[in-house]
Amino acid sequence: MREWYANLADRERRFVLIGGIGALILLLLAVFLPLNRNIAQARERVATKQGDLAFIRSVAPQLASAGPATGNVTSGESLVVLIDSSARESGLGKSLTNSQPTGDKGLRLRLDRVSFDAMVAWLARLSQQHGVRVESAEIESAGETGLVNAGLVLKAG
Repeated sequence: MREWYANLADRERRFVLIGGIGALILLLLAVFLPLNRNIAQARERVATKQGDLAFIRSVAPQLASAGPATGNVTSGESLVVLIDSSARESGLGKSLTNSQPTGDKGLRLRLDRVSFDAMVAWLARLSQQHGVRVESAEIESAGETGLVNAGLVLKAG
C-alpha cells in the first residue's frame, strides 16, 4: 500500500490524502452523532423517571395514611359491568380491548393506546368509589408520549 502511495503523482497523493481524511471524518460523524443523541435521550429519560420517583415517594405517606378503600362493588352489579361502564364514562371505552373474569372476584383486562394519566385517574376512582383494587399491572409505552398499553388484574373489594 505504501509503495502504491509512493508511486502516485503529487496531485494524486493530495487527492487520496484529502479523500481519506474526509472519509474518516464522515465515518466518525456517522458513529458519534447518533451515539451522542442516544446518550442525551437516555439522560432525559433518567431525569424524568427520577422526578416521577421523587413525586411517588413524596405522596406515599399520604396514600399509606389514607388506608384501604371502604367501598364495595355496587350490589347486584358485576365487576365486568362496573369496569365496562366506568371505562366508558371515563372516556377509556375504546381503549378497553379485552376483559376476562378470573373466577376469584377478579377481572383481567387489556387497555391499548390509553392515556396513562386518564388510566391512573380511572383506577383511583374505581378504588375510592367501589373498593376495586389493582392486583397486578403490566404497563408499557405505546410509542407516543403519554400513551401506554396495559394489562391489569382487578379485584373487587
